[in-house]
Amino acid sequence: MTARTTGLVTRARSVLKGDLAGSVVRNTSARGIAIVGLTLATVVVARVGGPDDVGAYALLRMLPGLVGVMAVAGLPGAMAFFLAEPRRHRTALWPSVFVVLAAGAALGTLAWVLISPLLKHALFPHDSLLVVAAAGLTVATQLVLTVGKTSLQGLQDRRGGDIVIAAEEIAFLPCYLLPLLLGVQGTTAIIVGLLLADVVVAVEAWRRVAHRLGWRRLRAARSARRRAGPDRQLVGQLVVYGLRGQVGGIITLLNLRVDFVILGAVAGPAVLGIYAVASKYAELLRMPGTALTWVCYPRLAATDEETAARIARRLVAPTLATIGLAAVPLWLVAGPVTRLLYGTEFDSAVAPARVLLAGMLLAGTAGVASGYLYGRGRPGLNSVAMAFGLVTTVGLDLVLIPRFQAMGAAVASTASYLLVDAILVLLLLRLTSRRARRDVHADDAPRAAVGASP
Repeated sequence: MTARTTGLVTRARSVLKGDLAGSVVRNTSARGIAIVGLTLATVVVARVGGPDDVGAYALLRMLPGLVGVMAVAGLPGAMAFFLAEPRRHRTALWPSVFVVLAAGAALGTLAWVLISPLLKHALFPHDSLLVVAAAGLTVATQLVLTVGKTSLQGLQDRRGGDIVIAAEEIAFLPCYLLPLLLGVQGTTAIIVGLLLADVVVAVEAWRRVAHRLGWRRLRAARSARRRAGPDRQLVGQLVVYGLRGQVGGIITLLNLRVDFVILGAVAGPAVLGIYAVASKYAELLRMPGTALTWVCYPRLAATDEETAARIARRLVAPTLATIGLAAVPLWLVAGPVTRLLYGTEFDSAVAPARVLLAGMLLAGTAGVASGYLYGRGRPGLNSVAMAFGLVTTVGLDLVLIPRFQAMGAAVASTASYLLVDAILVLLLLRLTSRRARRDVHADDAPRAAVGASP
């Protein structure tokens, strides 16, 4: 073994055994705290308004974010790549980011208002058009929060990013209780709670971003924007990379939540509320995979191709085994936990939750694969995998939901999750093989600089 190869192996092992593992554990813990916050909020919403309000809460946690990321051209997913060394020191980066963010927030909010009559008719039949349109304000607030959060991850402020991840869900409950105490009920209270929580957490996220960069640098970025405006070429690169990655991000969100929309439209908000409880429970098993994506992504973006490949491949077996072992106790306690938290009214959520757990078995290894693809400037391949899953989800949803309702949605989603994750794992293994690394090594730096590969 050459000295160079020995050095690469040593670096990979040190990351795996030390800081990377600790970062994944801390990120997963933050997501676990977020799930606890989300669960408590869902319990309170269920106790106050029943399954109908739970269904509305599930939709309002998902739809504005989806509209926002489409309008902003995938900017959140591009942040870690463009903040990796040495790209983060481009003087026009932050002015360009702020322009894309502002334009996307305005466009997304306007789009929500324009489609609010359709949303009211299909998904919020018991709410006024004014209430549904007002929910569009959360498009902008969620975008500002999300870009702040992904900026912290890109700047490798792990502690700050983890705090924001946890606070994002925890903040909703007290913000929801405030309008309830003032006599506001139903969907209106949920919207007020979401708006307040987004603002509070977004302020903290951007305070941490400014501290990480240095207040002077952030003020200089704002001054540069006023003097010369954003760099058009850089804006284009942000949008192109973001779109390539966000196609996958949007498809992922659709793949996770399109069953909510179809189920809500076909079976109504009460059945959707039951399924939302099942889905949130099962997604506990996806947290480590999501953590791996966002921990690996900025790190692999900042290292060379060969080291990134070695790190990613060495994570495959441990993540697969860990998720498989974690699935067993979650399957066993699904019934008692659901009844304890939500009452017997939600007993029918247990069976779909157990089916959905099976769909998460490859989530850990797929999380590594997604982090690798994003980090090496190839988010388009991630999007291709997600597209296969979305086609599977929609097709099976349309066949199974009308007849089997929540259970049909669970079966469709499980099949889709397994398909997507298997494709991602195969892509990872293929691209990190020795021959593939030799093929990309020569042109890795130019590709990473412009984000031109699929």
